[in-house]
Order: sequence, then structure tokens, then C-alpha cells
Amino acid sequence: MITTKLDQKDFNIETLPGENKYPTTIAKDKCSHERLVSKVLYNNMVFSEPLTESELITFERPAPSTMLHFNPEETNLGIVTCGGLCPGLNAVIRAITLSGLSTYKVKNVYGFRFGYQGLTSKFHKHTVTLTPQMVDFIHEQGGTILSSSRGGQDIKDMVDTLVKFNISVLFTVGGDGTQKGAMAIYEEIKRRKLDISIIGIPKTIDNDLSFIYRTFGFYTAVEEAVVAINDAHTEAKGADNGIGLVKLMGRHSGAIAAHATLASGNANVCLIPEIPLDLDNLCGKIKKRFDDGKDHVVVVVAEGVGQDVLYQNKKQEFDASGNLKLQDIGLFLKEEIPARLKKTGTRHTIRYIDPSYMIRAKPANANDSSFCLRLGNNAVHAAMSGKTNCIIGYWNQHFTLTPIKLAVSEKKGVDVNSTLWQAVEEITI
Repeated sequence: MITTKLDQKDFNIETLPGENKYPTTIAKDKCSHERLVSKVLYNNMVFSEPLTESELITFERPAPSTMLHFNPEETNLGIVTCGGLCPGLNAVIRAITLSGLSTYKVKNVYGFRFGYQGLTSKFHKHTVTLTPQMVDFIHEQGGTILSSSRGGQDIKDMVDTLVKFNISVLFTVGGDGTQKGAMAIYEEIKRRKLDISIIGIPKTIDNDLSFIYRTFGFYTAVEEAVVAINDAHTEAKGADNGIGLVKLMGRHSGAIAAHATLASGNANVCLIPEIPLDLDNLCGKIKKRFDDGKDHVVVVVAEGVGQDVLYQNKKQEFDASGNLKLQDIGLFLKEEIPARLKKTGTRHTIRYIDPSYMIRAKPANANDSSFCLRLGNNAVHAAMSGKTNCIIGYWNQHFTLTPIKLAVSEKKGVDVNSTLWQAVEEITI
């Protein structure tokens, strides 16, 4: 639903100063004027007639332009991958590289290794020059050939590196923290009046960036999570009053847990960060299910659940990116559920599965792989036409240009009043 505090200016995309004076390398019949001028409605539902101004807010769309901001023969592209691993990272790197070199005939595509650390004067010596041969098969592999890291770096030092390598466009592949860093780099570039574009690619396996319906790797994660849930179901069915406990990714958002619960159909309880943990209620449901004659139960829990409970008597700790270090809710429940059931005299056997790192390291499935290729291509189209300080988003079945500031304005989570969560509640206890 439209947020009344927003208006069209919050969705407008910045363009680098100066005219687009270089002819495109793409056949002109492939340059879509319609995509350049048409917009994507933010709101996909009509609440009033006639439509109000807030209901007409739109996103711009990425598309190849007949005239380019950068001269391809002199253009160097840079790519950086930051944060945790996610299925599809290599597919995005490949798409940007091939679109840059083969479609636009740019001079070089550089890969800055180890996240933003690779943009510092200390580490930029590890930078690699990407070629079509180097990226040919990488989309079939998990992880990122550029490696990654967490934590912020000195912004001025990083921009100095962009100048040193004569970078025209920096593609920042990452989530909330990465894109906030990209915004800071953009501000320093703007302060120096440099002709450098910053384009973000949304990489968050939890799918928690705002104003972006889908981020790459999410559907692969859900698919792999379903395997873990089904395995836990098999284990639970094979034990005396078996409890299959599965911990999935989801620091702030329970999206993976919710979608995997629906896709599997074998989960009986789904715990997400958006709903406070109630141990009495949880164990009461498990006991009642056993008392009702059911011989097993499968519990799915997102990793961010119950942190207020787990940190109750502990000092909070934070990682290099400033994120709260999560206490392990899976291991906690593995001990707490049996302890509580034992007090009630309820016999049980518990089996615990944590597939998190196995899921992160997977290559993208077919759906995500196709999505990554289109994200990468659209990122290069946007950059070469002079767009900046934006992320390639996806909304209402269209690729969009989303201002970075808008995408990181708040964390997106599961709406517990949505039809998605209603469906989860209908198939769980």
C-alpha cells in the first residue's frame, strides 16, 4: 500500500551532469524508446477513483539508450561484491562483464576483490581484469570469484582508487550495508565533481530491501530450505514423537522461513522475527499435537527469532558492519524445547538441522540465474546512459530503477497481516 509520506521526488533517479553524446554500440532497433519513457506504477491496486496523486507514483525503467553518457572506448567498469555469500553472485559478475565487454565494447571491466576492502589503497593491488574467458562458466559455481568481506572502509581512500583505475562506473553488489556504503561513495564523488556512476545490484538472501519486490538468490534459498524441511520431516517421522527443528536464514525478515513453509507443506510451526518468541505457546502447541495422537512435529525458525530472549542477560555484540551478532536460536530451542517437554512428562526425540551455510554457497537455480543475467544487463544499460545513485529493482513484474536512499530507508519484513502470512497460519498449528 502507498505510504502517504512519499511523493514522486523520492522515486526520481539522478543522472550524471552533461549530455549523452556518444552513439550506442547496440543496434538502434534494440534500443527501446518505450522502456525509456514508460514508467512502472508503485501502487498495483486502485483504492479510489479518480486516482489520487499518491497512487500515480512511478519508478523509472532501465533500458538501452541510443546515445550514451560514456564513450565505450574509454570506459572502465568496476565490480565489487560485499557481505555474505548468496546464490547468484557469480552470475551477476558474469552478466555485467559480458554486457560491458561484448555488448558495449567498453575498455576494461575490473573486479575489486574482498568487498570494499579491495577498493582501499592497501588492497587494490589484488584487483583483477575480468575477461569473457574468465567468467565463461562461473555462473555454474556458488560463491563469488571476487571474494567478499564485511565492514566499512575509508570513503575518500576508496574514491581515490576509483580515480586511480579511471573507473567510469562502479557496480556495488550487496545488501543494506553495501548500498549505504555505495551512497556514501556517491556523495564523495559528487563532492569532487567526478564523472563516475554508482549502480547497485540488490544482493540480500533474506529479500529485505525496501521498494524492491525480489532480490537475487532468494528463490534458490527457498528451494534449498524446502529440502532441509523435508529431511527434518523424514527424521521426525522416523522417531518416537519426533521433533524436526530447522533453522533458516532471516535476520530481520522471516521471508525464507514463510515461503519455505508454504512450499514444503511439511512444517507444523513457523517462527519469524516479526513475531515475538513465546516459548510457553510454542511448547504448548507441540505438547497438544502429541496429546492429540500425532506422532511428529516439524518446527521452522528464522535465525533472527528471539534475540531479545537470548540477549536477556548478555551484553549485545556487533560485527564489522555494525550488525547485531545473532545468538543461535536453533541451538537454544534444541535444548529448551526438550527441557520444557520433559517437565510435562511428554516423551519426544529431537533432530536439529541448520543448512544455512550450505544454502548460501549454492549456485543459483535456473530461475535466479536468469534473473541475475537480466539484473546485470539492466545495470549496464542504466550506467552507460548516465544514471547514478540507484539500484536495479524489480516491481510489478518489471525491472526498475530504485534510488538507493529509498531502498535502504527501512528493512522489509513479512507483513503479519498479509495474505502470505495468512496462508502460513492456515497450514500450521
